[in-house]
Amino acid sequence: MGKYFSDLSEEISKITGHYGSFLIAITFIIIWSLSGPFFNYSDSWQLIVNTTTTIITFLMVFLIQNSQNRDSCALHTKVDELIDALKNADERVIGIEHLPLEELKKLRDKIEHHAALKSQSEKN
Repeated sequence: MGKYFSDLSEEISKITGHYGSFLIAITFIIIWSLSGPFFNYSDSWQLIVNTTTTIITFLMVFLIQNSQNRDSCALHTKVDELIDALKNADERVIGIEHLPLEELKKLRDKIEHHAALKSQSEKN
């Protein structure tokens, strides 16, 4: 089921990320807006767009998050591979995305401080 959802998520992301989908959405809103006078701007008329956009937004959140999770995992894997391939790299940073945020911030500060010292010593 997970593979099917990932494939579906990827396809829907491609489709909804296309400019044509945006044009369809704009067209839908324009048609809905122009139809207001015919329905006397009734509650049902407003409910159509509110319900439609809420449902689409709700479902898209899950699809977008799935795509983001896969992209993030792929990026971390590629960066980990690059770190592993470098001779002078600190291999302890491989997989740090699993650390708690506070530990990540401490490690980031340590690496930034080390880089600043290295840069300063190279200038001298």
